[in-house]
Amino acid sequence: MLFQQITVIGVGLIGGSVGLGARTRKLTGRVVGVGRDPKTLARAVELGAIDTFSTSLLEGVKDADLVVVCTPVDRIAHVILEAASHVRPGTIFTDAGSTKHNISCELVRKLSADFPYIPAHPLAGAEKAGVEHARAELFQDRVTIITNPLTNALTEAAARVEKFWRALGSRVVHMDAEEHDRVMASTSHLPHAVAAGLAAATPIDFLSLSAGGFRDTTRIAAGDPALWAAIFMANRDPVLVALRVFTDHMAEFQRLLEAGDGAGLVQWLAEAKKVRDALGS
Repeated sequence: MLFQQITVIGVGLIGGSVGLGARTRKLTGRVVGVGRDPKTLARAVELGAIDTFSTSLLEGVKDADLVVVCTPVDRIAHVILEAASHVRPGTIFTDAGSTKHNISCELVRKLSADFPYIPAHPLAGAEKAGVEHARAELFQDRVTIITNPLTNALTEAAARVEKFWRALGSRVVHMDAEEHDRVMASTSHLPHAVAAGLAAATPIDFLSLSAGGFRDTTRIAAGDPALWAAIFMANRDPVLVALRVFTDHMAEFQRLLEAGDGAGLVQWLAEAKKVRDALGS
């Protein structure tokens, strides 16, 4: 057992999977869920994602050894700062947000050193939200990125958080918060915008004639619009840089097509294929 009590704030797909994984693997004596909707939280108890719940942040975190914040990224720093006034000194905070630099910058200014925050991002999301889709094995063999803690004095807390994510099945990678956000802009955030743009540009009455390529390419566009809008705003500058690179490539595609340059199109597609082949199946 790594922690006597884990409190999960935001018991959806990721938070529910954290709770299920921690309970299934016996990483804690108790998982407490915190959220706004008692019906959703009661359902999380029924599904085994949490042991008990509270709609009160104060009640939910007061006995926690580890607090895992799984809210949208625009609320993570606020939730941690509010929760820190209700926990024991030494309680560790981690999160599952897909942006890191903005959150860390706010917390380094405002969070007391008595409450270690170890930024984490499990690369294990899905387009289907809600605790009903949570799985204990969601993090198995997936990468969880841990970015720089607020101070070098947090090495013990960072080691415990790394052990926690590893125990959930993750392969842990360490990187700088700004680098994390630049990489995610290209590999996660821009792909969602591209999928959404393709879906939005397609007339609904064409869908009955679509095949696997359209379904596969637009799958992630089914994600929660409010959650993704918050991500784009939080990581705006890196996403804009990635978007410019992408639009340059698409402009080149348009130029080759307008020019009737078949050989150029083959080369353009071959370069893309080389990158995709490097990813594997």
